[in-house]
Amino acid sequence: MNNVHQHDEGLRRIVWLVAVFNLAYFGVEFSVALAIGSVSLFADSIDFLEDAAVNFLIVIGLRWNVVQRSRLGMALAVILLIPGIATLWTAWAKFTLPMPPAPVPLSLAGTGALVVNLTCAFMLARYRLSGGSLTRAAFLSARNDALANVAIIAAGLITAYSLSAWPDLIVGLGIAAMNADAAREVWSAARAERSAASSPVP
Repeated sequence: MNNVHQHDEGLRRIVWLVAVFNLAYFGVEFSVALAIGSVSLFADSIDFLEDAAVNFLIVIGLRWNVVQRSRLGMALAVILLIPGIATLWTAWAKFTLPMPPAPVPLSLAGTGALVVNLTCAFMLARYRLSGGSLTRAAFLSARNDALANVAIIAAGLITAYSLSAWPDLIVGLGIAAMNADAAREVWSAARAERSAASSPVP
């Protein structure tokens, strides 16, 4: 029982730190996105804010029973779609005025985001299979964000060479697609968790 308690407390502490890191870098990336007019950075910054909210909710939800956690997991799956919707709206506005963002700040902001997300993914990796759908949501968010950050860095390099707005737009839409897939995975995990909890014990 003591080991279980220590495991839960360790998980809550890690998730809390991940939430704080995400909230802090949201401010950084959102400011850069506004300054240079980047769709991909805007999408990623909104994703940082969403991740912070998700992880704060997870800290609360880890104290609930399995059925309650599965319900919260389903709610988080819906929340994961929000950055994608915001990105599509921003991308549509960018299509009407396709100006490329400044490539150096784009790549630097993407690199900083990559460091933050790799750190979060590393911290969450040991818990990703033991905390149910909630912890899976946190790990998937950090993992997907790290992949998105690599794409943002590449978009900055390509933009510097081509002076085109398209790399930034394509990466932004790709981030939206990854968030949709993560939402699907979390929803599936939450449903499986709920089914297992409601199944009669033989």
